[in-house]
Amino acid sequence: MSAGQSPPGSRQPDTRDDPYVFTADSLPSDPRFLATVANGYLGTRAFGSVLHVGGIYNGLAGACHRADVPSPLAVQLELPQAGTGPPRHSYTLDTRRGVFSHCLSSGAVSVSQELFAHRAYPNLLAMELRVERRATPGEPVTVQLRSAFAPQSEDISLQAGPDFRGGRHVFGQTLTPEEAGGPQPHVHLIWTPVPSSLTLPSARSEECWVFLTAVADSAERAQSAYALGLSLIGSGDLSPSHCRAWAELWQGCGVELVGPSPVRRAVIGCLYYLLSAFPPLHDSSFLFGGVSPGGLSNGRRGQDYWGHVFWDQDTWVYPGIALFYPELARHVLGYRLRTLPGAAENARAQGCQGVKFPWESALSGKEVCEEKLYGQQEIHINGDVSLAFRQYLYLTQDLALFSDGGGWELVKAVAEYWASRVAWSSEERSYHIRGVMPPDEFHSSVDNSVYTNAVAKQSLQFAVELASLLHIPPPPQWQDIADQIKIPFDLEQNYHPEFDGYKTGEKVKQADVVLLGYPLGYPMSPEVRRNDLEVYEPVTDPQGPAMTWGMFAVGWLELREASRAQELLMRNFNNIQEPFQVWSEGSDGSGTVNFLTGMGGFLQAVLFGYTGFREAGLHSARSRGAPQAGQLLASVAHGVPVSVSRATPLRSRCPSSPQSRADLNKTP
Repeated sequence: MSAGQSPPGSRQPDTRDDPYVFTADSLPSDPRFLATVANGYLGTRAFGSVLHVGGIYNGLAGACHRADVPSPLAVQLELPQAGTGPPRHSYTLDTRRGVFSHCLSSGAVSVSQELFAHRAYPNLLAMELRVERRATPGEPVTVQLRSAFAPQSEDISLQAGPDFRGGRHVFGQTLTPEEAGGPQPHVHLIWTPVPSSLTLPSARSEECWVFLTAVADSAERAQSAYALGLSLIGSGDLSPSHCRAWAELWQGCGVELVGPSPVRRAVIGCLYYLLSAFPPLHDSSFLFGGVSPGGLSNGRRGQDYWGHVFWDQDTWVYPGIALFYPELARHVLGYRLRTLPGAAENARAQGCQGVKFPWESALSGKEVCEEKLYGQQEIHINGDVSLAFRQYLYLTQDLALFSDGGGWELVKAVAEYWASRVAWSSEERSYHIRGVMPPDEFHSSVDNSVYTNAVAKQSLQFAVELASLLHIPPPPQWQDIADQIKIPFDLEQNYHPEFDGYKTGEKVKQADVVLLGYPLGYPMSPEVRRNDLEVYEPVTDPQGPAMTWGMFAVGWLELREASRAQELLMRNFNNIQEPFQVWSEGSDGSGTVNFLTGMGGFLQAVLFGYTGFREAGLHSARSRGAPQAGQLLASVAHGVPVSVSRATPLRSRCPSSPQSRADLNKTP
């Protein structure tokens, strides 16, 4: 048996009615909506000609984008036509196993192709090809393999290296650093050559071939990964070890809805693509490159926000993952900690103290947004990052990250930024933050964005609380600013204007003021919460980003208006592109694809809206008691059980009764 072959394995069980399995007999007409496979380090689209590596960018400043690495596994199969007619095709994304497959059958012959990014060994991509026939002996069966691979890249100066154990090898470094004089990361690629055809001999009923791709930042690591892959092939454990790692992930988190298939599939699809953006479960040393809105499989030059990291990572993707796997979500915090030096330079460039996280981030933490206005004004990103750190502490009680792991330095630096950015208004006797862009990007250069000021207030309060826990005296100015920062409020209409001078009826791009209630938890009466929802829902762009309606749904669920929540949440189904549950940013299919931000917003509506679960701070979490392992949350939505489970205990507040009821039996 050659190094590229594995012994025949058992057939997979029938999964036609499994909500974890998405199957179609044809591919989407728009290739952007093909399924993706990723593992936090490598990502590619099914049949895609390129793959991406976490943290590998090419281009200077605003031109920085994910570097295209040629994919040796860009292979499509052709099976000769039998007397029974053309081959039948089926395409499947099995989210339970983390595998995309293409199957062809013609007469008595079937061919299957499986692609996966190894969940336990993130330097490996693999493709398994299996040819079977029902009658033996028979005529030899030859399958044509059409490959789009060429060892060339517009982003990396690739050159040939020495072959390694039957694998070809190219290596190089990115052409242009993110900043002048900055690092130009190296990439080493070792792969099993893919022939133009494969033949099942007449005397055999089944044959399997495995094609490996190993990617790393050095020849030594790439060779080690490739050798490991060969060893796993030899023991028959390459695919099983990958599937076991996915099984462990699914065992540790789950959302079970007894309701229509589209809702169940949507939730499962969100979890699959979000989990795919994160590293292996047990690798704490992994240097994580962050989560971009389109994930690792997207982000080429001029596409999908160029693979940059935004607040989407901290505000939209992070909370749902943190609820199930704080150890995975901690990689998000590690990414922000590693980019602190760049964030400090951003603050200095604005004439401020502390750190200013970039609106668009890549490798260094310096601003890489091509349009300067966003980087200069969308400063709520600082509060969004601080909020993620607060959520982590409240969920885990892990004070060591803050005392010894750099967390305190980050929270302190964010507070220092706000303290240097505010201005005292003697007329209004309050602190103001002027000249900002709120989350609603239809407006810019406004004063006192209610969301920006509220998240700044919360950042300062958290810094004071954390200082007390660490027995560090905080500057009195922090609490003073938190107490006296202006939070715009219209006493006459009893609602929160989006910013100073906002007039009711002005169009809004996306969720903004509604974020005060969740995730910020800003105190307000039910009447004010209702008014905020009523004011902003009709003026929010119906074609805006997909995450918006989940936040409105959470608000209505808090007010026990389940039918209104349901109506808004169902709008998200316009963003889900069949057959592989790939989200688009716009409901018309436009914008970023594999839009993790929208998935995160939808998942939060399920996890935090229908259950009413909130992290409640250090002291309240201890006093109320912690949910145990197993079933963490349970709710009933008009007779439809909704359960959320995880494998290990969390120390956070779970309401004693369901927050609300909703009709999940309605098919979108």
